[in-house]
Amino acid sequence: MEQEYLRKAAVLVEALPYIQKFNRKIVVIKYGGSAMVDEELKFNVIKDAVLLKLVGFKPIVVHGGGKDISKWVEKSGNVPQFVKGLRVTDMNTMEIAEMVLNRVNKSLVQMVESLGVHAAGISGKDGGMLKVTKKMPDGEDIGFVGEIQKVNPKILMDLLEKDFLPIVCPIGFDAEYNTYNINADDAACAIAAAVHAEKLAFLTDTEGLYKDFEDKDSLIRQITVADAKALIESGELTGGMLPKLTNCINAIEAGVNNVHILDGRVLHSLLLEIFTHDGVGSVIKMEGETLFGRA
Repeated sequence: MEQEYLRKAAVLVEALPYIQKFNRKIVVIKYGGSAMVDEELKFNVIKDAVLLKLVGFKPIVVHGGGKDISKWVEKSGNVPQFVKGLRVTDMNTMEIAEMVLNRVNKSLVQMVESLGVHAAGISGKDGGMLKVTKKMPDGEDIGFVGEIQKVNPKILMDLLEKDFLPIVCPIGFDAEYNTYNINADDAACAIAAAVHAEKLAFLTDTEGLYKDFEDKDSLIRQITVADAKALIESGELTGGMLPKLTNCINAIEAGVNNVHILDGRVLHSLLLEIFTHDGVGSVIKMEGETLFGRA
C-alpha cells in the first residue's frame, strides 16, 4: 500500500514543472474521431480538459461531429459524399450538419458543467469569429464547405477572461452571411494561431505521426517543422497524415509553440502527453524548441 501511495505522489511531482510552465497558457484541443463516439472516452476527454482548466491552463475545445453528421444524412435518405476527405455539403446537408454539431456542442457543455466548471458552447458564427470563402479543392465546387480567411478571437478571449471553458463547433459564414461547414482540423489550427496558443493537441484514431502508417515501428515521437516539411516533400507520407501534418506546420508557423498528435482512444492521453516526461504521442515543434523529457 505504501508503494502505491509513493507511486501516486511521484506522478503528481512529475506533473509539477508542467503546471508551472504552462500556467495561464492557452491550449487548444481538437476533439474528434472515436473519442467522440464512445461515451466513456468522451467523458474522460472532457474530464481531462476540466482538469487542465482547474490547474491553471486555459483550454479551448474545438470539436467535429463527422460520424454523427453522416448518420443523420443517411437517415434523411441521402448518401454521404466526400471529395479529398471533405464532405460534399449541399443546402440540406448543411442544415443537418449545423443541427448535429450544435447538438454535440451542447452535450459537451453539459458534461463540463456537470464537473463544476462553466463552459460556453459557440460556433464560428458567434462574434463573427470564423469568416470563410468557398473551398474549391482542385477547382471542384463541393457546396457549403468553408476555407477560413479570417479569425476574430475576441469572443474566445472574452470567455477565457471571464473564466469560461469555450467549446467551439466549426461553422462559419462568408461575406454574404451564408452558412458554411468547416473542416474541424482547419478550424482548430486557425483558432490556435489567432489566440497564440502554447499548444494545439489533436485527438485522433492513431497513436501519433507515422512515417509509414502500415509500419507501427515508424512512429515519430517528435519532429521539427523543417524535418516535417522534408518528410512531406519526400513523398513518403501518405493518407490522412499528410493534410494533418500540413495543418500542424501551418499552425506552428503562425505562432503556436507545439502541436501534438495523440490517440484519443487511450484514456487520459491528453494528460499523459502534457504532464509526463516521455508523453504518449507525437509532437511537432520549431527548431531549437526544447521539451521537458524529450531529446
